[in-house]
Amino acid sequence: MAQKTNAARQLDQMKIPYELREYTVDESDLSAGTVAEKIGFPLNQVYKTIVARGDKTGVILACIPGDKELNLKALASLSGNKKAEVVPLKDVQPLTGYIRGGVSPLGLKKKFPIFLEEAALQHDTISISAGIRGGVILLNPKDLLTATGATCGSISKAGE
Repeated sequence: MAQKTNAARQLDQMKIPYELREYTVDESDLSAGTVAEKIGFPLNQVYKTIVARGDKTGVILACIPGDKELNLKALASLSGNKKAEVVPLKDVQPLTGYIRGGVSPLGLKKKFPIFLEEAALQHDTISISAGIRGGVILLNPKDLLTATGATCGSISKAGE
């Protein structure tokens, strides 16, 4: 990864240790499972960032393990909303500055509330998008909480 992403710059500014890892992108398969395979990392430690909108708070981000699905009811409850829904794909880039398959909870265009699946804290290292397709950041989930001010909770359910 020749250029540093905004996500990596944010960690640099905060002096938070991380590792950048690159992989070859397959435009037809942006799934967490494919990313996990390509970076040689367990799927339950590859976190995907999903952009949602709460009926009271507006835009919120959820970071969940690649082997799970977002539990919208749990996310709504944790975020102080009655209901939450995933935003349409066409709204993701204007809101976050990132394209699908490259949404990071770090280095966002605008600050949004972020919610991290509490299972992340069972690991020393998790993978999140570096803010670009083909790049991930490996870091300690506690450092991700520090960097983003995220709230931890149970927001995912069995899936994928």
